[in-house]
Amino acid sequence: MNTALEQRTAEHWDAQIVPAITEYIRVPAKSPHFDPQWQRNGHIERVIVDAERWVRSQPVEGLRCEIVRIGGRTPVLFFEVPARGTGSTATVLLYGHLDKQPEMVGWRADLGPWVPKLEGGKLYGRGGADDGYAVYASLAAIGALQAQGLPHARCVGLIETCEESGSYDLPAYLDLLAPRIGAVDFVIGLDSGCGDYERLWVTTSLRGLAAGTLTVQVLDEGVHSGDASGVVPSSFRILRTVLDRLEDHRTGRVLAPALHAPIPDERAQQARVTAEVLGDIVLEKYPFAGTTQPMTTDRAEALLNRTWRPALSVIGADDLPSIASAGNVLRPQTALKLSMRLPPTVDGATATLAMKSLLEADPPYAATVTFTADQAATGWNAQPTASWLQRALDEASQAFYAKPSAAMGEGGTIPFMGMLGKKFPQAQFLITGVLGPHSNAHGPNEFLHVPYAKKLTACVASVIHAHAGRRPDAGDPTARAP
Repeated sequence: MNTALEQRTAEHWDAQIVPAITEYIRVPAKSPHFDPQWQRNGHIERVIVDAERWVRSQPVEGLRCEIVRIGGRTPVLFFEVPARGTGSTATVLLYGHLDKQPEMVGWRADLGPWVPKLEGGKLYGRGGADDGYAVYASLAAIGALQAQGLPHARCVGLIETCEESGSYDLPAYLDLLAPRIGAVDFVIGLDSGCGDYERLWVTTSLRGLAAGTLTVQVLDEGVHSGDASGVVPSSFRILRTVLDRLEDHRTGRVLAPALHAPIPDERAQQARVTAEVLGDIVLEKYPFAGTTQPMTTDRAEALLNRTWRPALSVIGADDLPSIASAGNVLRPQTALKLSMRLPPTVDGATATLAMKSLLEADPPYAATVTFTADQAATGWNAQPTASWLQRALDEASQAFYAKPSAAMGEGGTIPFMGMLGKKFPQAQFLITGVLGPHSNAHGPNEFLHVPYAKKLTACVASVIHAHAGRRPDAGDPTARAP
């Protein structure tokens, strides 16, 4: 079975999936948060129509597929494949998204966000790994099982187009499609990372997100800096002062207690194990400039920093002219876009309110200080892995990578997982992905590691097959007889 699955998925990738993702990369299908005119521009429409056409072309028995639309909202692609070879009433839900992050600067001279290039097994371009490949890999996994005559449970797929904007349209679709989705007991999400490209990686937690714009205004219009400096307070200095309430600028530690959460012992131990598995990769996967050093050299602590502790990033700025255009003017205001990653168990909405209260209170010099939140997402922490699933993960990883599976938390945010965790609290989750060292999602030179993705697709097929044949184990309430 393993050899046939691997060969089938590899051939499928070469013949159909790589060409499809290559064309997908060419389309600047930026998420609505970055392209407010997404409906007029039509890029999201193009990629979802292309994906629907591809799905419909697949020789999967019983496959039904459609683009579902709610007026004024981004569309979703929904597909359904009936169970085959099993009497189980279980349902597997496969998830992915087609919207993309914006361009970002710093791409290699011969690359670009909308310029696909396959080089050394890596397919460069925006969105291929994060995570335009998901819909294609999902159908390829199901198709590979059917080609080998192997059983699988009923499978449904939900591919959204506003994940990079916080999945704000998704709850409406979950409500609309609930009768068609049914009772899900196994969720597969292909929108996460991998610690290396040598084994199957499972994501056990995801951070949340609280984001918004912090603005400090001191004047109605800019004035000559020689005349005003020393009298009119600098909006930039006030902004720095206010940020010091939120973060210790010397260490990067977030100071607000409301943004912290206890780290479960299981996750702390998992970080220690993962640090041993990955070794120097934990720190060396980042392209540090010059002699820049990491915030900590303790690998386990570094993993916990990026998965269970809050961290602030300033990801944008307004009201700062370019250096070439900067005259001697005391500017009227400064605005920064803040992105606060949250521990998995901290509520995103509550965190944004805490940030707003902290940043706006008692402004220095009675300046106008406002924090306008625009994204709030709660993270996700997996329930204990069922024994059938752990066996299936290890067997698949051994079969296709010749190494046991590994698990770790991820620092990114997939709001959908938190939504599903609440909707299907007894479901088991396989959250995985291809975003390994240097793949650089959201940044320049993003790439999809094609050889790894081929094996990952075979792993997904193998685990779906194991799900169809699972049996109850002592002390394992999540496993049911088919």
